[in-house]
Amino acid sequence: MTEKIGVLGTKAPQRTGAERVVSAPLPTVYGKFQAVGYLDHDRGDEQVALVYGDIGSEDVLIRLHSECLTGDAFGSQHCECGDQLAAALRAVVAEGSGIVVYLRGHEGRGIGLLAKLRAMALQAEGLDTVEANLALGLPVDARDYGVAAEILRDLGVRSVRLMSNNPRKREALTDQGIQVTETVPLLIPPCENNITYLRTKRERMDHHLPHLDAVAHWS
Repeated sequence: MTEKIGVLGTKAPQRTGAERVVSAPLPTVYGKFQAVGYLDHDRGDEQVALVYGDIGSEDVLIRLHSECLTGDAFGSQHCECGDQLAAALRAVVAEGSGIVVYLRGHEGRGIGLLAKLRAMALQAEGLDTVEANLALGLPVDARDYGVAAEILRDLGVRSVRLMSNNPRKREALTDQGIQVTETVPLLIPPCENNITYLRTKRERMDHHLPHLDAVAHWS
């Protein structure tokens, strides 16, 4: 690729961070959102924030949703991701305003789709989700939330009410200068296919999932 040359033969500076590219109305089964598209120049990912209503700048109800093709598109019961996405979209509509930031590049907690499928195959053989990633020589969680904070700042958001059960998301936003005034639980009823996965997230990754105590009858 030919590099752009500026005045006097100097190289033009390369863009970094998240650049807002487009905003378009997006009617959905949940309500009419505004889809705001961004290009993450650091990673090359295309990102989108689904904005509902007049969000303001303080105490905005938000969800940072990590991309999950199997759960979001295929309805996988291996995880609760698809149900969480739907619940978050319903919640911001019920609130009257809010944002769901859909974070691409987060597939499989940041290891990618094929690696996630390999990890799922190992889980089918008896490993838990943490052990499977480590057995593949991969990090347990490789996600970065810097671009999410950039998107929120671009949208004028200073403080949020964060829909999440994962304390790392709160810490990541706080580290990036976004104040989290409240963590709003996003608890999805478990099923037999994901109870082991969810218990591992609670016991080994510190996710706040108190509702799992009521399903002790599943192995």
